Amino acid sequence: MVTPVIMPKQGQSVETCIITRWLKRKGEVVHTGDILFSYETDKAAFDMESTADGLLLDVFFDEGAEVPVLVNVAVIGSAGEETESYRPGKVGDKTEQVKTGGVVKAATPGVSQIQEIQEGGDGKVRISPRAKCLAEGKGLNYNNIAGSGPNGRIIINDIEEALRGKSFQPDASRLTPDAGYTEQPLSNVRKMIAKAMHTSLQNSAQLTHHMSADVSSLLEARKFIRNELAADTGKQDISLNDMICWCVIKALRKFPEANSHFLDDRIKTFNKVHLGIAVDTPRGLMVPVIKNADEMDLIKLSQELNSVAETCRKGNINPELLQSTAASFTVSNLGAYGVEMFTPVINLPQTGILGICTIIHRPVDAGNGVFRFIPVIGLSLTYDHRAIDGGPATLFLKEIKEQIEKFRF
Repeated sequence: MVTPVIMPKQGQSVETCIITRWLKRKGEVVHTGDILFSYETDKAAFDMESTADGLLLDVFFDEGAEVPVLVNVAVIGSAGEETESYRPGKVGDKTEQVKTGGVVKAATPGVSQIQEIQEGGDGKVRISPRAKCLAEGKGLNYNNIAGSGPNGRIIINDIEEALRGKSFQPDASRLTPDAGYTEQPLSNVRKMIAKAMHTSLQNSAQLTHHMSADVSSLLEARKFIRNELAADTGKQDISLNDMICWCVIKALRKFPEANSHFLDDRIKTFNKVHLGIAVDTPRGLMVPVIKNADEMDLIKLSQELNSVAETCRKGNINPELLQSTAASFTVSNLGAYGVEMFTPVINLPQTGILGICTIIHRPVDAGNGVFRFIPVIGLSLTYDHRAIDGGPATLFLKEIKEQIEKFRF
C-alpha cells in the first residue's frame, strides 16, 4: 500500500516550507519514526518522520526546494507500486479534484494533495511570497520566469537560478582549503535570527541593568530535590532555571508594566504571564512560549519548560509558539556556559528580557570584621526605555532578586 509523505502545515500563517536536507534517498528502506528530511519555515526548522514502513519509492522535490504545505513530497510503499499519480500536479484515476472559488482541493487524500494553491488563470503571475520578496529585493523582473513549482508556481529556487544567470557568484562548494577560507550560505533560521536581532537594536531604546542575588536558598532547594529523587520520593527534577523562572513570574505579577508589548503609539499590558524561554538548538536559537505560566505551580512550570525545550531540539515545535508576539516577557539563561554578565537583546515587541548568568562566590561582611563567601547569581535585565523608565525597571529587577533570595520550596 502506498503512503504519501505530505508537507505538514506548521501553523496558520505558514504557506510554504523549504526542504533543507534529505536524510533518506529514493529506493532506501525506511521505518516508522525514521527522519526522512529536514525542512524550514520562515520561523523555525523541523524534521519529518516517516509514518510507515517500506521503500522510499519516489521523491518529488530536491534539497532547497520551496514546497507548498499539504503537498506530496514523497511516497513510501512496496517495490513495483505505481507512484506517478501521487506526484504534485498529476491527476490519477484515484483522485477527484473539486474547484471552489478558484482554489484547487484534493477530495481524496493520498494523491496530489495540493490544497489552497491559487490558480493562475486570471493572468497573474503565480509566485511564492519568499520568492517574490527575494526578487523584488534584488530588483529582478520575475514576470517572464518559468516556475518549477507545482502548477508552474515560481519558487525561490527559480529566483536564485535567475540571479545566478544575472551576476555570477562563487559557489561555496567549490572553494578549497588552498583559498584560505570557506563560505557557507546562511540557513533560513540564521537569517531570521540575524534580522530579528538587528531590527530589535535598530528600532528600540534598549538599556541593561545588572544585579546579583544570593542563591543559597535555591541551592538548598536543589539539594533537597536531588535527595528526594535519589530516594525515589521526588516527583519532578526541578532545575535552578525552573526556580528562577518561577521567581520572575512572581515579580511580573507585581510589576505588570514589564509584562507588556510596546506598539509605537500604545502599550499592551497582559493580565497573564506568557513566558518566553530562549533555547539553544542545533538549528539555532529558538524562543518558545509557555502560555499562562502564572497559573502553574512550580512542578507544572518545570514540566512545561522541559517539554518545550525538548520539542524545539527535536524540531517539531508549533511555529505559533515561536512568534515574538506570543510571549509577554522572555528569560535567557547563559549560566551553564560560565557567563558572568551579558546584555540580552529584547524580542520585540516585548518590553523586557532577563539574562541569567553563572553562579560565583562573593565575600560579604558577616560582622565583627569577619567576611564569608556566599553564592550569587548574575541577573541582567534589558528593557525598552520607550516603555519603562529606569526607576521602575530597577525596582522590577530588585523584586526578582528578592524573590530568589526568599525562595521556599
